[in-house]
Amino acid sequence: MSRILVVEDEIKIQEILTEFLQENGHTVDCAGDGLSGVAMFQKHSYDLVLLDVMMPKIDGFAVLELIRQGSHVPIIMITAMDGEEYQTKGFDLQVDDYITKPFSMNLVLRRIEAVLRRTQTNPEPVSTRLMLEHGCITLDKEACEVRVSGDTVPFTYKEYEILKLLLENKNKVFTRDELLRQIWGYDFIGDDKTVNNHMMRIRKKLGEDSIVTVRGVGYKLGE
Repeated sequence: MSRILVVEDEIKIQEILTEFLQENGHTVDCAGDGLSGVAMFQKHSYDLVLLDVMMPKIDGFAVLELIRQGSHVPIIMITAMDGEEYQTKGFDLQVDDYITKPFSMNLVLRRIEAVLRRTQTNPEPVSTRLMLEHGCITLDKEACEVRVSGDTVPFTYKEYEILKLLLENKNKVFTRDELLRQIWGYDFIGDDKTVNNHMMRIRKKLGEDSIVTVRGVGYKLGE
């Protein structure tokens, strides 16, 4: 069972989502505006957030940015803002999926299940927990932390997963399609600019030579 926070100002949609998700085994809390959503998120622990964009006080993009400052929790936006620029902005701000209104409840449920499968893993036995190291970079799989020269560097969930994949496959070149499939999943809606933007942010955090672009192919870990 997962605990889900629904941040949505339309009461009818709150009620529909709550009833359907509860019928399918989830625990649901609701917030009717952006500030209340942030406050509830800070007070409780959630497995996933369903987030509207157009809301009172602060909008969904602002909520997304505030949550991402300190959490990798999966976030799915559900909104009537269906333009490409809004979807691109959402993915650039680390949203895990984007669903436009009107929507099918069965589709919402499938998207939730897909995101949770990608982001919730069974705890590893202690004996298999590893420190992945490369130069001055250390990725602690047990603590889910990235350190550079001993200093902890904040990473979003997707950035962390990309770096872990590269560290586990040091000599492999990953195409953008491979990264989208392995990190975002088969039902990702977007384009390879999302990968480019994530790589740019990782390089800023680790150093420009941390990830090498193999022209016409993709990306690999730097020497």
